[in-house]
Amino acid sequence: MFRVPVATYRLQFNAQFTFADARRIVPYLHDLGITDIYASPILRARKGSAHGYDTVDAAQLNPELGTEDDFMELCGELDRHDMGLVLDIVPNHMAASHENAWWMSVLENGLQSRFVHYFDIDWRGDKLLLPILGRPYGETLESHEIRLGFDADGFFFTYYDKRLPLAPQSYLLILRKCVDAVPSEGVGVELRDLAQQDAVVANSKFLKETLSRIYEQSEEFRAALDAAIARINEDVDALDRLLDAQWYRVAYWRIASETINYRRFFDITDLVGVRVENPEVFEARNRRILDLVDEQKVTGLRIDHIDGLHDPAGYLTRLQHRLGDRMYTVVEKILGYDETLPSSFPVAGTTGYDFLDTVNRVFVDPDGLARLNGTLPPFGDVVYEKKKQVIDQLFSGEMRALGTHLAALAVADRNARDFAPSELLAALVEVTACMPVYRTYDVSKCDRSIIEKTIGEARHRASSRVDARLFDFLQRVLTSPSDFVMRWQQFTPRVMAKGVEDTAFYNYSRLLSLNEVGGDPGRISTDPIAEFHARNERIARDWPRTMNATSTHDTKRSEDVRARINVVSEIAEEWQRELRKWRRMNGSFDDDLLIYQSLIGIGLDAKERVIAYAEKAAREAKTHTSWLAPNGEYESALKDFVARIHDHEPFRKAFARFHRHIAFHGFLNSLAQVVLKIFSPGVPDFYQGTELWDYSLVDPDNRRPVDYALRAQSLERNAIPATLLRNWKEGRIKLFVTARSLAIRARHADAPYRAVDTHTPNAIAFTRGDDLLVIVPRLTTQITRAPHLPIGDVWRDHAIDAGGRWRNVLTDEVVADDALALRNLLASFPVGVFEKA
Repeated sequence: MFRVPVATYRLQFNAQFTFADARRIVPYLHDLGITDIYASPILRARKGSAHGYDTVDAAQLNPELGTEDDFMELCGELDRHDMGLVLDIVPNHMAASHENAWWMSVLENGLQSRFVHYFDIDWRGDKLLLPILGRPYGETLESHEIRLGFDADGFFFTYYDKRLPLAPQSYLLILRKCVDAVPSEGVGVELRDLAQQDAVVANSKFLKETLSRIYEQSEEFRAALDAAIARINEDVDALDRLLDAQWYRVAYWRIASETINYRRFFDITDLVGVRVENPEVFEARNRRILDLVDEQKVTGLRIDHIDGLHDPAGYLTRLQHRLGDRMYTVVEKILGYDETLPSSFPVAGTTGYDFLDTVNRVFVDPDGLARLNGTLPPFGDVVYEKKKQVIDQLFSGEMRALGTHLAALAVADRNARDFAPSELLAALVEVTACMPVYRTYDVSKCDRSIIEKTIGEARHRASSRVDARLFDFLQRVLTSPSDFVMRWQQFTPRVMAKGVEDTAFYNYSRLLSLNEVGGDPGRISTDPIAEFHARNERIARDWPRTMNATSTHDTKRSEDVRARINVVSEIAEEWQRELRKWRRMNGSFDDDLLIYQSLIGIGLDAKERVIAYAEKAAREAKTHTSWLAPNGEYESALKDFVARIHDHEPFRKAFARFHRHIAFHGFLNSLAQVVLKIFSPGVPDFYQGTELWDYSLVDPDNRRPVDYALRAQSLERNAIPATLLRNWKEGRIKLFVTARSLAIRARHADAPYRAVDTHTPNAIAFTRGDDLLVIVPRLTTQITRAPHLPIGDVWRDHAIDAGGRWRNVLTDEVVADDALALRNLLASFPVGVFEKA
């Protein structure tokens, strides 16, 4: 049986936070109650990488994080504290960078490279497109921004910080320009042989070594070659001919969406898809990770972007076979509402976004949410339009390639052969835009049901624009196994991620706390408490070791920001009155709802962070500006608006009065949420720094340095709860509740889950087995006002059926009664974690 974490703690490794830094905080994490560090990718990434997802070498640890000895010392410290290491691995993609030897080999040798099958490239056009130029190719060339160079590694082009190798065959175009300047004897003979024998270029290593040696030995050759390179760099036509002789074509970055011929991670051109479905590639890509597992340095794996793989279940099965079924493994899988993890996945569960959405909704008032609709269109309409937008703007080339493949299939279908390729493509776009989940995986009964639902929605939305018979054909194709279906299944997650998470979410600001990875902000839960219990009961039965997350490196907002914004749903009318007042003070601006709700989350003391966030949000929305076409005038006006309201004293005073109320109830939500996370079925995961208050927005805001010295100093398991409550703004109350709760979690981790009726909509409770009772408040504006806590008599006569003698592990108070009154259970502390006394 493999080791299962009791609680994980996510660390973001980079040059500013290294193996040595992590080793120093292991004792603190152990004291907190963490059993496993959950590490961001640690293999060698591009120099200066802030996150590690841009791997360049699958066989080495990242030297920017420390040496092998540093890593071993970290592992030793973990072992001394009986702690494990869950490692984030990235099988889907690698960096398309000159630091990646596999990629450089493909650029240099094309179809003759031994690594050509490692990457997901369509070679039908004979050249690999590299959309790396900041302006059109001709302008770039004529401005001499691309330069030819030579060193011990051979000839290369440079374009600012990018370096591209030359195909060995093209060396002859350079060498033949300088051999006549070298004497005919000695190295001159050797050089002439190189320049005249095409066969020698097949051994590029020999060719480079020989040229480097001659360059060092022969002053005449060195001078001649330097002069030849200088002439080529000044001769645009010569440089153009040399570039044309390569296996790749450098191009303007804007054409990537239409003509790219390698699979990218989403729309990021410098992250190239890896074909881990190939057994050789699988072994090479996972070599160092598997070694670390064999060395017992790694105790768990987190698989990044599982939906990007050609055959996710196949990859996981092969991985578990190599691991010998001895490894805790979770996948980054974004589940939609009512979607479950495929049973064919041999893993412990997901990274916890499904929990995040369910627990977050516990603190949203459905009635108030309904009153916040305003003039917003249905979220489903926004999603549909934005998915079509990103298909057109970001993925038109990939979609056209799928359309071409589909047209080839249509030729063999007597009922579809007469449809034009453009008609087939239009129908495929409609179906892709209507997919309600990230992807299907097979043609199972469940997948067929999803496809049928999707086709039905596409028929409805396309109406008379698309011939209904096209959808009949698509349904036949998409419910039958084929290479086309697997390619399409690999494509739809990109459209979902960019269309929903990175576009629709920024165009729908009803309640931003619901605009979260895996969430559907358009859905109103009819009974959030029942949904929470149903989810936990299912997880306890089917996936008891899955992760439960509330903040991650990819969340749009931290858990404490969401906890504050959720309060808005409880006071919808008051919120709308305040908005009207603020707009009279500050004037209106497009989607100022997003700005004001962000301020609700983080307050008015982070002006520069909010300005940076507002610019990013506007570009993601792709309405007035975008990453592809920045609108400087609009962005300047947006930044001025954000700065102005921060500096407007009447607004600051009005906002502060309202925000005090929100912040108080947000703190109660945060405490309740962390207790629910720790004791729900699954493994609670903590994102770095969130054990104290953390008011962060989307990355890079959520990747700021963490003050671990402050956290270690603040960790007092024996602190006086009443004192912590009075000073709740310091955040030590959250740290205290977290540590006290984690201290007992292991004793109840596998106990049965049972929902407990609190007989009030303002509390939620459950038991784990016979010896643990959890009860927390919700929608607290309905029962108290700041600064009064929801304790004691505010609970009136509400009671639960859980007889016996119970001790609150947070306060050490003991309660005993056949019918436990909430006023006694929550007599002095707003959340309760009870063990049988």
